[in-house]
Amino acid sequence: MEELISVVLPIYNVEKYLDKCIQTVCNQTYKNLEIILVDDGSPDNCPKMCEEYAKHDSRIQVIHKKNGGLSDARNAGIKKATGKYITFIDSDDYVALDYVEFLYQTIKKANSQMAIAAHQVLYDSGKVIEKATHENSVLTPKEVLERILYDEGIDLSAWGKLYETQLFQTVQFPKGRVFEDAATTYRLVDECTTIAVHSESKYYYIIRGNSITNATFSPKKMDLVLSTREMAEYTKKKYPELESAANRRLMYAYLSTLSQLAKSKEKFPKEEKELMTYIKKQGNAVLRDKRAKKRDKLGIIFAKLGFPAYCFFWKMYLKITKRV
Repeated sequence: MEELISVVLPIYNVEKYLDKCIQTVCNQTYKNLEIILVDDGSPDNCPKMCEEYAKHDSRIQVIHKKNGGLSDARNAGIKKATGKYITFIDSDDYVALDYVEFLYQTIKKANSQMAIAAHQVLYDSGKVIEKATHENSVLTPKEVLERILYDEGIDLSAWGKLYETQLFQTVQFPKGRVFEDAATTYRLVDECTTIAVHSESKYYYIIRGNSITNATFSPKKMDLVLSTREMAEYTKKKYPELESAANRRLMYAYLSTLSQLAKSKEKFPKEEKELMTYIKKQGNAVLRDKRAKKRDKLGIIFAKLGFPAYCFFWKMYLKITKRV
């Protein structure tokens, strides 16, 4: 008998993409699913669409709630979940039809508490970034954290992973924050005994012009720095030998946020000063780190020349890599 697996889909203002996402979930090769659609106060036709889906598939449950953001929606789904395992899918993305079965077989074969697959990044421009490395291994929490901190084949996303549901007894997504994965995934990893990594792309992550990643800059984008600083401090306290890795990840958060600011026509002098000051002050340590990404090192060098120089660098990077 297949074990019950809960699939949580937070839904907000995605009516153009919802059909494709839900169809890939309902047509999974693994059938014993509890599909939880969390309507996070969506202002479009998503609430009605969710109810229609529920009429045609008895595995679907719908939660209608006041808008509280992605973290709050995921937390609502977790509270409703009764499966032994749980996975998250963002409702404007989609998954391979064997997504759940692949993760389930991975977690069971390794007798782990978490399984991680790879993904493809799909841009509006047509550019596709393949993240699969074809690794198949069982790692300790420390090994996974180190790989996350150096961005070496494992990322912080909540999606693309299968978890034992009991892990969420002590971990919740932080309501009100964006980039909430950075505040939770490392804690979930460290709750495990082992983590199974099978790096085949089973999740399709869509980056659109109106996504959180590409949205107009606001001070809320500084949440990435806040969450990453918490992760870095946690890591350095528990695993002092990972200090360089933690510092690299924190620098990435500053550079990533500065890159968002670099695309903004509006000025944010307070945030600009905070980001630039940190990068200039702490950049040398990351420049000396042989495992740090070349892109990050170039970013640090240009930031040291001033914000206009960094804006030029980031504009050229996006153009060369066709991410616009």
